[in-house]
Amino acid sequence: MSKSVQTMNHSQHTRRQLLLGTAGAAALSMGHTFSWAADPNLPGKGITVLPVKSALAEENFQTLLVMKALQQLGYTVKPWEELDYPLIHVAVANGDATFMANHWNPHHAEFYKQAGGDAKLSRKGVYSAGAAQGYMIDKKTAEAHKITHLDQLKDPKLAALFDIDGDGKADLIGPNAGWGGEAVVAHQIKEFGLQGTVTYTQGNYPALIADTLARFKAGKPVLYYAWTPYWLSNVLRPGQEVVWLQVPYSSMPGVQAGTDTKLPNGRNYGFPLNNEYIVGNKVWVEKNPAAGKLFEIMQIPINDISRQNQLLREGESKPADINRHVDAWIKAHQKTFDGWIAQAKAAALKS
Repeated sequence: MSKSVQTMNHSQHTRRQLLLGTAGAAALSMGHTFSWAADPNLPGKGITVLPVKSALAEENFQTLLVMKALQQLGYTVKPWEELDYPLIHVAVANGDATFMANHWNPHHAEFYKQAGGDAKLSRKGVYSAGAAQGYMIDKKTAEAHKITHLDQLKDPKLAALFDIDGDGKADLIGPNAGWGGEAVVAHQIKEFGLQGTVTYTQGNYPALIADTLARFKAGKPVLYYAWTPYWLSNVLRPGQEVVWLQVPYSSMPGVQAGTDTKLPNGRNYGFPLNNEYIVGNKVWVEKNPAAGKLFEIMQIPINDISRQNQLLREGESKPADINRHVDAWIKAHQKTFDGWIAQAKAAALKS
Protein backbone atom coordinates (compact mmCIF):
# COMPACT_ATOMS: atom_id res chain seq x y z
CA MET A 1 0.00 0.00 0.00
CA SER A 2 1.34 3.44 -0.85
CA LYS A 3 2.13 6.00 1.85
CA SER A 4 -0.65 8.21 0.55
CA VAL A 5 -3.19 5.45 1.21
CA GLN A 6 -1.77 4.76 4.64
CA THR A 7 -1.91 8.38 5.77
CA MET A 8 -5.19 9.53 4.26
CA ASN A 9 -8.36 10.09 6.21
CA HIS A 10 -9.66 6.61 5.37
CA SER A 11 -13.31 7.03 6.25
CA GLN A 12 -13.79 10.39 4.55
CA HIS A 13 -11.91 9.40 1.41
CA THR A 14 -13.67 6.06 1.10
CA ARG A 15 -17.13 7.55 1.52
CA ARG A 16 -16.34 10.04 -1.22
CA GLN A 17 -15.18 7.21 -3.48
CA LEU A 18 -18.25 5.11 -2.76
CA LEU A 19 -20.49 7.86 -4.01
CA LEU A 20 -18.90 7.52 -7.46
CA GLY A 21 -20.41 4.07 -8.08
CA THR A 22 -20.97 2.63 -11.57
CA ALA A 23 -24.18 2.64 -13.53
CA GLY A 24 -23.48 -0.75 -15.01
CA ALA A 25 -23.21 -2.34 -11.59
CA ALA A 26 -26.76 -1.39 -10.74
CA ALA A 27 -28.20 -3.21 -13.71
CA LEU A 28 -26.01 -6.24 -13.18
CA SER A 29 -26.22 -6.74 -9.44
CA MET A 30 -29.99 -6.40 -9.27
CA GLY A 31 -30.70 -8.24 -12.49
CA HIS A 32 -32.78 -10.76 -10.54
CA THR A 33 -34.76 -9.98 -7.39
CA PHE A 34 -36.83 -12.15 -5.12
CA SER A 35 -39.98 -11.62 -3.07
CA TRP A 36 -39.76 -12.57 0.60
CA ALA A 37 -42.91 -11.04 2.09
CA ALA A 38 -44.52 -14.47 2.51
CA ASP A 39 -41.81 -15.69 4.90
CA PRO A 40 -41.44 -13.55 8.04
CA ASN A 41 -38.68 -15.76 9.45
CA LEU A 42 -35.97 -14.78 6.99
CA PRO A 43 -32.95 -13.70 9.07
CA GLY A 44 -31.95 -10.90 6.70
CA LYS A 45 -35.34 -9.25 6.36
CA GLY A 46 -35.10 -5.47 6.69
CA ILE A 47 -31.31 -5.43 6.62
CA THR A 48 -29.43 -3.75 3.79
CA VAL A 49 -26.14 -5.02 2.36
CA LEU A 50 -23.62 -3.06 0.26
CA PRO A 51 -21.11 -5.21 -1.65
CA VAL A 52 -17.85 -3.72 -2.92
CA LYS A 53 -15.41 -5.01 -5.55
CA SER A 54 -12.69 -3.89 -7.93
CA ALA A 55 -13.38 -2.78 -11.48
CA LEU A 56 -12.30 -6.17 -12.84
CA ALA A 57 -15.19 -7.77 -14.73
CA GLU A 58 -13.69 -11.16 -13.84
CA GLU A 59 -14.88 -10.63 -10.26
CA ASN A 60 -18.53 -10.04 -11.12
CA PHE A 61 -19.48 -13.73 -11.18
CA GLN A 62 -18.15 -14.52 -7.69
CA THR A 63 -19.64 -11.36 -6.20
CA LEU A 64 -23.08 -11.84 -7.73
CA LEU A 65 -23.24 -15.44 -6.51
CA VAL A 66 -22.81 -14.22 -2.92
CA MET A 67 -25.36 -11.47 -3.48
CA LYS A 68 -27.98 -13.95 -4.69
CA ALA A 69 -27.35 -16.19 -1.70
CA LEU A 70 -27.83 -13.21 0.62
CA GLN A 71 -31.09 -12.36 -1.16
CA GLN A 72 -32.27 -15.91 -0.46
CA LEU A 73 -31.82 -15.11 3.22
CA GLY A 74 -33.99 -12.01 2.90
CA TYR A 75 -31.28 -9.34 2.86
CA THR A 76 -31.83 -6.26 0.72
CA VAL A 77 -28.71 -6.24 -1.44
CA LYS A 78 -27.74 -2.92 -3.00
CA PRO A 79 -25.81 -2.64 -6.27
CA TRP A 80 -22.11 -3.07 -5.67
CA GLU A 81 -19.65 -0.20 -5.64
CA GLU A 82 -16.25 -0.37 -7.33
CA LEU A 83 -13.01 0.76 -5.68
CA ASP A 84 -9.32 -0.06 -5.76
CA TYR A 85 -8.32 -2.92 -3.46
CA PRO A 86 -6.75 -0.82 -0.67
CA LEU A 87 -9.95 1.25 -0.42
CA ILE A 88 -12.15 -1.83 -0.63
CA HIS A 89 -10.57 -3.19 2.53
CA VAL A 90 -10.85 0.18 4.27
CA ALA A 91 -14.51 0.56 3.26
CA VAL A 92 -15.45 -2.85 4.64
CA ALA A 93 -13.39 -2.38 7.80
CA ASN A 94 -15.01 1.00 8.53
CA GLY A 95 -18.54 -0.19 7.79
CA ASP A 96 -18.91 1.96 4.67
CA ALA A 97 -19.48 -1.32 2.79
CA THR A 98 -20.57 -4.75 4.01
CA PHE A 99 -18.40 -7.31 2.23
CA MET A 100 -16.06 -8.14 -0.61
CA ALA A 101 -16.00 -11.55 -2.30
CA ASN A 102 -12.56 -11.26 -3.87
CA HIS A 103 -10.03 -10.99 -1.06
CA TRP A 104 -6.92 -12.99 -1.97
CA ASN A 105 -4.78 -14.22 0.90
CA PRO A 106 -1.84 -13.69 1.16
CA HIS A 107 -1.89 -11.49 -1.96
CA HIS A 108 -3.95 -8.80 -0.21
CA ALA A 109 -2.32 -9.30 3.20
CA GLU A 110 -0.88 -5.77 3.27
CA PHE A 111 -4.28 -4.20 2.53
CA TYR A 112 -5.95 -6.41 5.15
CA LYS A 113 -3.43 -5.41 7.80
CA GLN A 114 -3.55 -1.68 7.00
CA ALA A 115 -7.37 -1.68 7.17
CA GLY A 116 -7.34 -3.08 10.71
CA GLY A 117 -6.92 -6.82 10.20
CA ASP A 118 -8.86 -9.30 12.30
CA ALA A 119 -9.93 -6.56 14.71
CA LYS A 120 -12.15 -4.96 12.08
CA LEU A 121 -12.61 -7.62 9.39
CA SER A 122 -14.08 -11.11 9.33
CA ARG A 123 -12.23 -13.67 7.16
CA LYS A 124 -13.36 -17.27 7.64
CA GLY A 125 -13.62 -20.15 5.21
CA VAL A 126 -12.01 -20.40 1.77
CA TYR A 127 -14.30 -19.31 -1.06
CA SER A 128 -12.00 -20.55 -3.83
CA ALA A 129 -8.67 -22.30 -3.37
CA GLY A 130 -5.37 -22.67 -5.18
CA ALA A 131 -4.84 -19.55 -7.29
CA ALA A 132 -1.39 -19.40 -8.90
CA GLN A 133 0.60 -16.32 -9.94
CA GLY A 134 3.89 -15.72 -11.62
CA TYR A 135 5.82 -14.83 -14.74
CA MET A 136 5.16 -16.38 -18.14
CA ILE A 137 6.87 -16.42 -21.54
CA ASP A 138 5.90 -18.05 -24.80
CA LYS A 139 6.96 -21.68 -25.05
CA LYS A 140 8.65 -21.26 -28.44
CA THR A 141 11.11 -18.69 -27.11
CA ALA A 142 11.62 -20.60 -23.87
CA GLU A 143 12.61 -23.76 -25.71
CA ALA A 144 14.70 -22.06 -28.39
CA HIS A 145 16.82 -20.20 -25.82
CA LYS A 146 16.51 -22.63 -22.89
CA ILE A 147 14.90 -20.00 -20.64
CA THR A 148 13.46 -21.51 -17.46
CA HIS A 149 14.16 -18.87 -14.78
CA LEU A 150 13.38 -15.18 -14.51
CA ASP A 151 16.92 -14.26 -13.44
CA GLN A 152 18.29 -15.52 -16.76
CA LEU A 153 17.06 -12.20 -18.11
CA LYS A 154 20.09 -10.57 -16.50
CA ASP A 155 21.69 -11.59 -19.78
CA PRO A 156 21.14 -8.56 -22.06
CA LYS A 157 20.87 -10.78 -25.15
CA LEU A 158 18.04 -12.83 -23.65
CA ALA A 159 16.32 -9.75 -22.24
CA ALA A 160 16.41 -8.06 -25.66
CA LEU A 161 14.21 -10.84 -27.05
CA PHE A 162 11.30 -9.33 -25.10
CA ASP A 163 12.00 -5.69 -26.00
CA ILE A 164 8.85 -3.89 -27.17
CA ASP A 165 9.86 -0.21 -27.16
CA GLY A 166 13.30 -0.52 -28.71
CA ASP A 167 15.46 0.33 -25.68
CA GLY A 168 17.08 -3.11 -25.63
CA LYS A 169 15.50 -4.08 -22.28
CA ALA A 170 12.83 -6.73 -21.72
CA ASP A 171 9.36 -5.27 -21.22
CA LEU A 172 7.60 -7.22 -18.47
CA ILE A 173 3.84 -6.63 -18.50
CA GLY A 174 2.85 -6.46 -14.84
CA PRO A 175 -0.16 -5.91 -12.58
CA ASN A 176 -1.91 -2.61 -12.04
CA ALA A 177 -0.98 -0.30 -9.19
CA GLY A 178 -3.16 -1.09 -6.18
CA TRP A 179 -3.56 -4.79 -6.97
CA GLY A 180 -0.95 -6.02 -4.51
CA GLY A 181 1.15 -7.93 -7.01
CA GLU A 182 2.89 -4.78 -8.23
CA ALA A 183 4.90 -4.55 -5.00
CA VAL A 184 6.09 -8.14 -5.47
CA VAL A 185 7.11 -7.60 -9.09
CA ALA A 186 9.01 -4.39 -8.30
CA HIS A 187 10.71 -6.06 -5.33
CA GLN A 188 11.77 -9.13 -7.28
CA ILE A 189 13.15 -7.17 -10.25
CA LYS A 190 15.45 -5.41 -7.79
CA GLU A 191 16.17 -8.50 -5.65
CA PHE A 192 17.16 -10.64 -8.61
CA GLY A 193 19.36 -7.94 -10.17
CA LEU A 194 17.19 -7.24 -13.19
CA GLN A 195 16.96 -3.43 -13.05
CA GLY A 196 19.46 -3.01 -15.88
CA THR A 197 17.80 -5.40 -18.31
CA VAL A 198 14.08 -5.53 -17.45
CA THR A 199 11.47 -2.75 -17.50
CA TYR A 200 8.30 -3.23 -15.46
CA THR A 201 5.50 -2.07 -17.79
CA GLN A 202 2.48 -1.04 -15.74
CA GLY A 203 -0.82 0.49 -16.76
CA ASN A 204 -4.18 -0.90 -17.80
CA TYR A 205 -3.48 -4.62 -17.47
CA PRO A 206 -6.39 -5.87 -19.62
CA ALA A 207 -5.35 -3.52 -22.44
CA LEU A 208 -1.68 -4.45 -22.08
CA ILE A 209 -2.58 -8.15 -22.15
CA ALA A 210 -4.67 -7.63 -25.28
CA ASP A 211 -1.53 -6.17 -26.89
CA THR A 212 0.50 -9.10 -25.53
CA LEU A 213 -1.89 -11.59 -27.08
CA ALA A 214 -1.64 -9.77 -30.41
CA ARG A 215 2.16 -9.96 -30.21
CA PHE A 216 1.98 -13.68 -29.51
CA LYS A 217 -0.34 -14.26 -32.47
CA ALA A 218 2.16 -12.34 -34.63
CA GLY A 219 4.85 -14.81 -33.60
CA LYS A 220 6.74 -12.42 -31.32
CA PRO A 221 8.13 -13.31 -27.85
CA VAL A 222 6.00 -12.31 -24.85
CA LEU A 223 6.82 -11.81 -21.17
CA TYR A 224 4.09 -11.06 -18.66
CA TYR A 225 2.77 -11.51 -15.12
CA ALA A 226 -0.26 -13.81 -14.94
CA TRP A 227 -2.60 -15.38 -12.43
CA THR A 228 -5.37 -17.93 -12.25
CA PRO A 229 -8.32 -17.81 -12.49
CA TYR A 230 -8.21 -15.48 -15.50
CA TRP A 231 -9.44 -15.96 -19.05
CA LEU A 232 -5.92 -15.63 -20.41
CA SER A 233 -4.92 -19.08 -19.12
CA ASN A 234 -7.59 -20.58 -21.37
CA VAL A 235 -6.08 -18.90 -24.44
CA LEU A 236 -2.35 -18.91 -23.67
CA ARG A 237 -2.33 -22.22 -21.88
CA PRO A 238 0.47 -23.04 -19.42
CA GLY A 239 2.57 -25.87 -20.78
CA GLN A 240 1.21 -25.48 -24.31
CA GLU A 241 1.46 -21.95 -25.71
CA VAL A 242 3.32 -20.51 -22.71
CA VAL A 243 5.38 -21.65 -19.71
CA TRP A 244 5.87 -20.41 -16.15
CA LEU A 245 9.29 -18.99 -15.29
CA GLN A 246 10.82 -19.97 -11.98
CA VAL A 247 12.66 -17.60 -9.64
CA PRO A 248 16.07 -18.43 -8.13
CA TYR A 249 14.74 -18.35 -4.57
CA SER A 250 11.79 -17.11 -2.50
CA SER A 251 11.72 -13.38 -1.85
CA MET A 252 8.62 -11.40 -0.92
CA PRO A 253 8.23 -7.80 0.32
CA GLY A 254 6.34 -6.26 3.23
CA VAL A 255 4.18 -8.43 5.47
CA GLN A 256 4.90 -11.43 3.24
CA ALA A 257 8.67 -11.22 3.80
CA GLY A 258 10.07 -14.64 4.63
CA THR A 259 7.27 -16.51 2.84
CA ASP A 260 8.37 -19.72 1.12
CA THR A 261 6.92 -19.52 -2.38
CA LYS A 262 7.93 -23.00 -3.49
CA LEU A 263 4.84 -24.87 -4.67
CA PRO A 264 3.87 -28.48 -3.85
CA ASN A 265 5.21 -29.54 -7.27
CA GLY A 266 8.67 -28.33 -6.23
CA ARG A 267 8.69 -25.37 -8.60
CA ASN A 268 9.03 -21.78 -7.43
CA TYR A 269 7.15 -19.17 -9.46
CA GLY A 270 7.88 -16.36 -7.00
CA PHE A 271 4.38 -16.19 -5.49
CA PRO A 272 2.67 -18.47 -2.96
CA LEU A 273 -0.62 -20.11 -3.85
CA ASN A 274 -3.54 -17.90 -2.87
CA ASN A 275 -7.00 -18.62 -1.54
CA GLU A 276 -9.99 -16.36 -2.15
CA TYR A 277 -12.11 -15.30 0.83
CA ILE A 278 -15.36 -13.47 1.38
CA VAL A 279 -14.39 -10.74 3.82
CA GLY A 280 -17.04 -8.89 5.81
CA ASN A 281 -17.18 -6.07 8.32
CA LYS A 282 -16.54 -7.80 11.65
CA VAL A 283 -19.15 -5.94 13.69
CA TRP A 284 -21.80 -6.47 11.00
CA VAL A 285 -21.00 -10.17 10.68
CA GLU A 286 -21.28 -10.66 14.43
CA LYS A 287 -24.73 -9.05 14.35
CA ASN A 288 -25.75 -11.12 11.32
CA PRO A 289 -24.81 -14.75 12.01
CA ALA A 290 -26.73 -16.02 8.98
CA ALA A 291 -24.62 -13.93 6.62
CA GLY A 292 -21.50 -14.74 8.63
CA LYS A 293 -22.12 -18.47 8.23
CA LEU A 294 -22.80 -17.98 4.52
CA PHE A 295 -19.50 -16.12 4.04
CA GLU A 296 -17.72 -18.94 5.87
CA ILE A 297 -19.15 -21.95 4.01
CA MET A 298 -19.61 -20.83 0.40
CA GLN A 299 -17.12 -22.53 -1.92
CA ILE A 300 -16.66 -22.51 -5.67
CA PRO A 301 -14.01 -24.41 -7.68
CA ILE A 302 -11.37 -22.17 -9.23
CA ASN A 303 -11.88 -23.89 -12.58
CA ASP A 304 -15.54 -22.80 -12.59
CA ILE A 305 -14.39 -19.19 -12.24
CA SER A 306 -11.92 -19.64 -15.10
CA ARG A 307 -14.61 -21.09 -17.35
CA GLN A 308 -16.96 -18.20 -16.63
CA ASN A 309 -14.13 -15.71 -17.25
CA GLN A 310 -13.58 -17.32 -20.64
CA LEU A 311 -17.25 -16.69 -21.48
CA LEU A 312 -16.59 -13.01 -20.72
CA ARG A 313 -13.69 -13.07 -23.14
CA GLU A 314 -15.93 -14.60 -25.80
CA GLY A 315 -18.37 -11.70 -25.55
CA GLU A 316 -20.84 -12.82 -22.87
CA SER A 317 -20.12 -9.82 -20.66
CA LYS A 318 -23.43 -7.95 -20.43
CA PRO A 319 -25.34 -7.81 -17.12
CA ALA A 320 -27.90 -10.30 -18.42
CA ASP A 321 -25.08 -12.66 -19.38
CA ILE A 322 -23.52 -12.59 -15.91
CA ASN A 323 -26.92 -13.19 -14.32
CA ARG A 324 -27.43 -16.14 -16.62
CA HIS A 325 -24.00 -17.56 -15.73
CA VAL A 326 -24.73 -17.32 -12.02
CA ASP A 327 -28.22 -18.78 -12.36
CA ALA A 328 -26.83 -21.65 -14.43
CA TRP A 329 -24.17 -22.36 -11.82
CA ILE A 330 -26.77 -22.37 -9.04
CA LYS A 331 -29.03 -24.71 -11.01
CA ALA A 332 -26.14 -27.08 -11.68
CA HIS A 333 -25.23 -27.06 -7.98
CA GLN A 334 -28.71 -26.62 -6.50
CA LYS A 335 -28.24 -29.09 -3.67
CA THR A 336 -25.03 -27.38 -2.59
CA PHE A 337 -26.57 -23.91 -2.86
CA ASP A 338 -29.66 -24.93 -0.88
CA GLY A 339 -27.36 -26.43 1.74
CA TRP A 340 -25.62 -23.11 2.19
CA ILE A 341 -28.94 -21.36 2.76
CA ALA A 342 -30.10 -24.02 5.25
CA GLN A 343 -26.88 -23.80 7.26
CA ALA A 344 -27.07 -20.00 7.28
CA LYS A 345 -30.65 -20.04 8.56
CA ALA A 346 -29.70 -22.58 11.22
CA ALA A 347 -26.88 -20.32 12.39
CA ALA A 348 -29.35 -17.47 12.85
CA LEU A 349 -31.66 -19.67 14.93
CA LYS A 350 -28.77 -20.69 17.22
CA SER A 351 -27.71 -17.12 17.91
